[in-house]
Formats: sequence, C-alpha cells, structure tokens
Amino acid sequence: MSDRPNIVLILNDDMGYSDLGCYGGEVATPTLDRLASNGIRFTQFYNTARCCPSRASLLTGLHPHQTGVGHMMGDDGIDGYRGDLNDRCATIAEALGEHGYRNYMSGKWHISRHISPDGPKHSWPLQRGFDRYFGIITGAANYWSPRTLTRGNTQLELNDLPDDFFLTDAISDEAAGYVRDHAADGGDDPFFMYVAYTAPHWPLHAHEEDIARYEGRFADGWDILRDDRLARMRRMDILKEEWALTPRDASQLPWTEAERRAWNQRRMEAYAAQIDRMDQGIGRIVEALEASGQLENTLIMFLADNGGCAEELGGRARTRDRDSHIATARTRQDGKLVYHGNDPSIMPGPETTYQSYGVPWANVSNTPFRLYKHWTHEGGIATPFIAHWPSGFESRGELRHQPGQLTDVMATCLEASGASYPETLGGREILPLEGRSLLPIFHNNDNGKEAFYWEHEGNRAVRQGNWKLVNRHPGGWELYDIEADRTEMRDLSSDRPEIARELGMLWDAWARRCNVYPWADLQELRRSRR
Repeated sequence: MSDRPNIVLILNDDMGYSDLGCYGGEVATPTLDRLASNGIRFTQFYNTARCCPSRASLLTGLHPHQTGVGHMMGDDGIDGYRGDLNDRCATIAEALGEHGYRNYMSGKWHISRHISPDGPKHSWPLQRGFDRYFGIITGAANYWSPRTLTRGNTQLELNDLPDDFFLTDAISDEAAGYVRDHAADGGDDPFFMYVAYTAPHWPLHAHEEDIARYEGRFADGWDILRDDRLARMRRMDILKEEWALTPRDASQLPWTEAERRAWNQRRMEAYAAQIDRMDQGIGRIVEALEASGQLENTLIMFLADNGGCAEELGGRARTRDRDSHIATARTRQDGKLVYHGNDPSIMPGPETTYQSYGVPWANVSNTPFRLYKHWTHEGGIATPFIAHWPSGFESRGELRHQPGQLTDVMATCLEASGASYPETLGGREILPLEGRSLLPIFHNNDNGKEAFYWEHEGNRAVRQGNWKLVNRHPGGWELYDIEADRTEMRDLSSDRPEIARELGMLWDAWARRCNVYPWADLQELRRSRR
C-alpha cells in the first residue's frame, strides 16, 4: 500500500451551515459527527453561493469565472460565462492522475452544458481525469428516476434500474464499491475519490422510514428552532456570544401565525430525512475504508456547495379537471402523475411530489446568518467543512477558526499527495493555481492567504483579515467587521469609508483579472441575443 494518502472529497448540495448535528442542527448525522469528533471542523470555510460555480472552483483551485463557469450552464459567448469547464484549468483528478493516483467519481457533475448522450463530452468526468464515473451530468433530479444518469460516458436507461433505486443510495454504494475494488486490484497506487451528492437539493424526495424519524422534531417552528440552534452553536464554540442572531426573514410570518403548519413541518422532516440518508451512505463508504484497512491514511473532506436554498417551487396552476400543480411527468414504476410546486395540499416526500422547503426553513438552515444560496452574505457562502485524516494530523474534535475557501482544496490535495500543480495540460498552458493548502490550518497554523473573493449574479464580496465588503445586487457596498459581527448586522461603510474604498479596489482588480463581467451588462447582452 502506498505511503501517499488516499483522498476522499465529499460535497453535498444546498445544505445550510448549521444543519448537521456536529454544527448544532437537529439532523441525526452520526457518521459525519464521528468524522468531526476524530478530526477537525472549520467554522469559517466558504463556497461560492451556487452549485455549478462551486463545483468548478472546488475541482480546479481557480475562481469559477476563470474556468468558464461564472454563472450557470448557459453559453453567453464570452470568457467566464460559457457554461462549460474550459481547457485553461486542470481538475484535481487530472493533476493527481499525473502523479500516479487512480481517480473515481460518484454523483453530480453539473459543470458541462453538454448533457446529451450523443453530444460533445470534452467536459465530462472521464475526459477530465476520472477513471470511473457514475452519476448525473445535470443538476437537480428526481431521486427515483434521475435524468442523465450515466456510467462512464453512457447514459443509462431508467427502465433498467432496480425497483428500489434511489439516487442518494446509489451514489453512496457506487463510491463504497470503488473503495473495495481499489483495495482488491489497485496495487500500490493511492486513489482520489470525489463523491458529489444531490441531497438535500430539492425535490424533497425521501423514504417514509427516514421521514418518520423526524416526526414532530420541528413542531416548535422556525423561531424557537433558530434560537435553539444559536444556543447549541455557542456552547460548541462555533459562534461567539457577541454575534447576534439575524432577524427572521421579513417575508415570513412568526411560526405562531403561520398557516399550514403541518405541511411546513413535513417539509423540514423530508429535508432532514434527505441529509440522514446521505449520512447513512457516507457511513457505508467509511465502513469500506475501514474493512479494507485504508481509513487511517485517507484524507476525507466534507463540505456543501452553497448555503440553504430559499427557492419556493412554482405556484398553483389551473388544469382542466382540478385546481392543482402542473403535472409534468409520471413516476417510473406505476405511472402516477408527478405534481411540481409547493402545494400545501400535497405532503412532500413521495416521487409523486416535486417540492422545496422554502424561505423559512432555509433561514433556519443558515442560522445565524443572513440570506441564502445565490447571495454572498454569510448565509449564502458559509459551509460546514470537516477534515478527517488519522495519520495526517493529531487533532481530534477540534475547531479551526482560520478562514478557507474552495480554491484551497486543490492546493490541499496537491500538498497532501506530494503532487505538483501542472503548468500545462494536453500541451496547453493553464492558469496558475489560486488557492493555498489547508494543511497548515489542519495543524492549527495560518496558511497566509491574503484575501477571499466572490461574485454571483451581481452579488459581490471581498474579505481581507477581519473586514468584509459585500453587496446584495443591485444595492451598494456594505462593510462588516467579521471578527466582531460575523452575522453582518452593523454596516460600517459610512464609519470606515477608507477601508471600504481599499477593499472595493481589491475586488475590482480581482474581477478584471478573473473574467468577472458586470451582471447588469451580462443581462443586457443576454437580452440583445434573444
């Protein structure tokens, strides 16, 4: 067996900062809690506020616009916004593959605009360094019947799937299978494995037995539960006492005045069940590592791609025979209609539903922060980050308050493996690495990163030291002292204009260098091309 570590990178989808048990949440996550108690947790790790830009940045060590995935999967015809992983970046798999690693992926890809099984595949997993792949090429999916389910480069027929197929389980079991197969025939080569869950991204699809475990758990409602989480997070030292809880979202009523409370409880129960199911599957991956004697020298990293998602799906639509949501598909097994949208007369969970948990529960998921997925305030970009590596660091159950960002993961994999970042790929020059290794932080030192930058849909931010400059598009810049006020309650831009100007200049220089296009101009460009 190689002295170089295996590396397992686990990403989940649309989960808030405080949902996991080891971050103060109500969801039972014994596997992730165990990894945290035998490893370390970051309290100030950041993603990019949206799924595909986060995936592009995570896998390449670059900012998303540098990879061609500055927004989503549409092609706007300009650098930074082609909706396709470009040829000026290298993935972790490509870099480690040159260093003798075998590379496996199970789960959601979502960094290619080419999704047809008969179309181009230059930006698919096997073409970007992975030796084996199973998962979906697109983003959200029906968990029982996921469109674009693919093995290698071949799209699978949904009718050929087993009756008990469920995407979260399949992602887990495929990854555990990779571990066992590698132990059997991998020789002395180490492996890198990327496990990208769709859970708990909508639709709220979950098994009844998983949902039942949370019956009544959220009956106290979003106001009390946010207070409870805040108290637990303070006791855990994840939050400082002086960081105030942000107000309930202005669009939401107090729980005591809310309508459809049974339905709202069920939404959160189904969401919790999705995370629970994922944790069960991560447990099977860890068991496979243990059984094959590989856990001790495997670096496992876990994080989320953005903050909790406040998207409310659809609205009522008049059909010919009844007032309900639009039925857009049928289930795979019995042909029943699937109704899209958050209709309170339909309880989420089964395949016949396609719902989300919406604003109030996203507010809970992101406790104690402001805003959600899409935005660059802390609620959109703060993620749990767990690192577990028994032979790599001695710390057990400790917190790390030093900040880190997605671009740092590639650098961490390189340093841990002893690999070098390539200057060229396929004969082409690639962009220099933007991240700094997290290994110094694993050992409770600083990694010397000067500043952190964000842009998504015109929402912008830069953080340097304790200062963060941020705006919610199309509003103006706000300035916060993150050390004193991480929940961004006291805008100091008028009190410290010189700091706001300096940080604004840093952001402008970064945006010019990294192909960030003004959001209003991009919208106008899109309108002109219609």
